Amino acid sequence: MDHLRYSGLPFEAQRTAFLGIVAADPLLVETLARVRALALPDWLLVSGALYNSVWNNLTGKPSGYGIRDVDLFYFDESDLSYEAEDAVIRRAAQHFEELALPVEVRNQARVHLWYEARFGDTYPRLSSSAEALSYFASRTHAVGVHFGADGQFELMAPFGLDDIFSFRITPNKALDNRKTHEAKGARAKANWPEITVVPW
Repeated sequence: MDHLRYSGLPFEAQRTAFLGIVAADPLLVETLARVRALALPDWLLVSGALYNSVWNNLTGKPSGYGIRDVDLFYFDESDLSYEAEDAVIRRAAQHFEELALPVEVRNQARVHLWYEARFGDTYPRLSSSAEALSYFASRTHAVGVHFGADGQFELMAPFGLDDIFSFRITPNKALDNRKTHEAKGARAKANWPEITVVPW
């Protein structure tokens, strides 16, 4: 049960452990350095690459195990056209081409424009990249990291970190995301059998 050693601890202790694991993971360190150099507005590295890396660390798995890609959010309201976002995505693809994992880049200022056509549900107009975390299908996945003004890692975790450190995937019912919650939960459990998926 050593993988649960941070479960139930106060948030500050979990935050310190989380950022320590991120800072020691070579894949994340290189990715974050590249992201910082890209200098997108209001950027945030989010979700799987982060919590999967924590689970890998706590279960003795290698860096990058179970991670399919890296999700990078940015927020730019100055041009909400598809073309503007596509130009950023293409620039990012060149910038990240030497990384071990593909980087998926999305402008969070545009999500409300295409979400309903793709997923059949309305999506609120956001005011920042961090706000998007509140609408993830699972509370467990709602984590983001960026560099603060002092050059240190800053963590965004609207639902805290105990789900991650307890290996528990808990639904977030802000949107009707049951299918996503269940699919991601099943995939995670296949890679990390220690995980419990809380039913929707």
